[in-house]
Amino acid sequence: MNAIRSLPLPRRRSISSPNLLLLVVCLAQFMVILDVSIVNVALPSMRVGLHFSQTGLQWVVNAYTLTFAGFLMLGGRAADLLGRRRVFLAGTALFALTSLACAIASSRGLLIAARGLQGLGGAVISPASLSIITSSLPEGAQRNRGLGAWAAMGGLGAASGALLGGLLTQVFGWPAIFLINVPVGAAVVILGARILVEGRREDIDRHFDVAGALLVTVGLVGVTFGIVRSEAFGLGSAQVLVPFAAGAVLLALFVLVEARFARVPLVPISIFRLRALRAANLIVVLMYAALFSMWFFLTLYLQQVLHYDALGAGVAFLPLTLGVVAGSTLAPRMIARSSVRVVLTGGMLSASTGLVLLTGVRPRGSYLLEVLPGGLFATVGMGTSLVAATIAAVQGVPGTQSGLASGLLNTSRLMGGALGLAILGTIADSYSRHELRAAVPTLTALSDGYQLAFGVGALFCLMGAAAAFSLLRKRRTVPDAIVDSGSEDVEAIEAIEAVEPVEALAA
Repeated sequence: MNAIRSLPLPRRRSISSPNLLLLVVCLAQFMVILDVSIVNVALPSMRVGLHFSQTGLQWVVNAYTLTFAGFLMLGGRAADLLGRRRVFLAGTALFALTSLACAIASSRGLLIAARGLQGLGGAVISPASLSIITSSLPEGAQRNRGLGAWAAMGGLGAASGALLGGLLTQVFGWPAIFLINVPVGAAVVILGARILVEGRREDIDRHFDVAGALLVTVGLVGVTFGIVRSEAFGLGSAQVLVPFAAGAVLLALFVLVEARFARVPLVPISIFRLRALRAANLIVVLMYAALFSMWFFLTLYLQQVLHYDALGAGVAFLPLTLGVVAGSTLAPRMIARSSVRVVLTGGMLSASTGLVLLTGVRPRGSYLLEVLPGGLFATVGMGTSLVAATIAAVQGVPGTQSGLASGLLNTSRLMGGALGLAILGTIADSYSRHELRAAVPTLTALSDGYQLAFGVGALFCLMGAAAAFSLLRKRRTVPDAIVDSGSEDVEAIEAIEAVEPVEALAA
């Protein structure tokens, strides 16, 4: 312990304008998350413009998802080791340039390749942006407001994709959904270069864990590749199970290498001893498994059953998008008055209630009765829960590990969404096909499949509420030196006496 106390601490420069800092990093986060969902509405136009096959069209989405998911952990650790400002600006520049390449792509191969590189840029930006907030703003109310804004931008980006995608595609054509990132990315780079300060410690070993980086990246790509192929081949097919299993084996080897062989682990296993971090990531997986899928099924219900066009469906999502914003805005204040545990539990219960209400969708239903009430409950709960989970995940994490914690949280979001969509999509499709074989009318069969998916999603959120209530009781503060070293000395960590309620940190 004396050695720990003697370690030099990094000097932290003050930020002259926290609001401007938040504007820069939150704008980048919004841009990255928006590009996960904004392309969905534009896919039919891309298919006509570049003569995609149905299978090829899926790779416009999958190329981004694969590289985004696969490189998140590496991007988060790179921010810790190489400097958050440097990594953030480089990732944003890459994202803007590859967005331009997507917009001017003249062939299918060029568009898919540019989307893959765009996902790599996103995998660098997202953890670096959250790490900048946690390392630049003092712990407490100010940081919680910053985390709330960051989480709100992530939720808003996911929720507004249909509206912005439909509007831009209908008015300007599909390249506009990528071109809009170019001026935004340029503004982020120019402003970020002026106001962000470099944040890295000079007293830590910068040895790069090549084996760990390769294993976690290829493993995450394999798992994600298996998940995204489930829509085309089904969850039980060899095309899904083989890459998924291979990815899982590589991730298991990654854990072994990090725990036993890596000199300076890419992911110190001891970071998982932080109870709040573990709980927050579990809850985020359950949340996104249910709520990311909700947007997908509501889009199908509005367009295929209620016969909305793409722009009409996007406009119908506007109140739900505002619900995410409202929940995200209120969450930090609610946490300050109660606790992370209470707010996160309540948010997940609200989301579960909303999904239960959405099980009332039917062929001749109405937006005001069947969609809006449940959608508002679900989206307000989503905004509230995302902010609370983000605060829980990063509270007490040492500054030198903030990028790593950010990468973990973003990986949980993406993996939860992809896995949930694969599971719930398969459930809904199988049930609808069963009813069609029984001569049930098509619109009824589709609605019944969506009902079942919403019901299972409600169970996921209920499980998340139970996890928040039971797991987010207290946390242990682990000194930087223990986590940085990847120490497996359980007794050393358990000897730390700084045990305090998570809710006290939000005050």
